[in-house]
Amino acid sequence: MSWSFAIVNNKLAEIYFRHGKKNSRIYAHCYVRREEYETKVEQKWIKEDTEHLCFRYRKGKYLKLGSGRAFVKKHFA
Repeated sequence: MSWSFAIVNNKLAEIYFRHGKKNSRIYAHCYVRREEYETKVEQKWIKEDTEHLCFRYRKGKYLKLGSGRAFVKKHFA
């Protein structure tokens, strides 16, 4: 499982995803505050990741804004 910063529903969030054989799937997300990350490296990660990772989450689906590509949330046991 990997994670990255992203904008989800216009809020800063960490998204978690799992790598498959052919593609990656978003597993979950949690909202965070920018103030929780104090180091310059973490602030740099936030800036770089949020420039191209913007999603809308609704009814169990993630929609990447700007591309129209939907990602279905899979429930893992």
